[in-house]
Amino acid sequence: MNSISAINALPSSTAFSPTAGAKAPGGVSFKEMLVDSIKEVNSMQQEADKAVEAMFTGEDINPAEVLTAVQKADLAFRLTMQMRNKAMEVYREIQDIRI
Repeated sequence: MNSISAINALPSSTAFSPTAGAKAPGGVSFKEMLVDSIKEVNSMQQEADKAVEAMFTGEDINPAEVLTAVQKADLAFRLTMQMRNKAMEVYREIQDIRI
């Protein structure tokens, strides 16, 4: 099961959660926002891959556009990883709290 399908398999609200079913003021839940951002990063990666492939197969494509697409995808992926790392750090801190 990949990470996107694992996130989609999460229940939209849980009985034990203090913020069960909580939505942001815009009406979008955290889960929906997270899934959308992961899908967007994935599409950036795919666009960059297609641009690199097009350049190497000799299609008429501007190398600057290829470089921009690759850097954009790389930056989005790094930001996503940093957000994941920060969330894991917070999760570990919460686990360490003694009741």
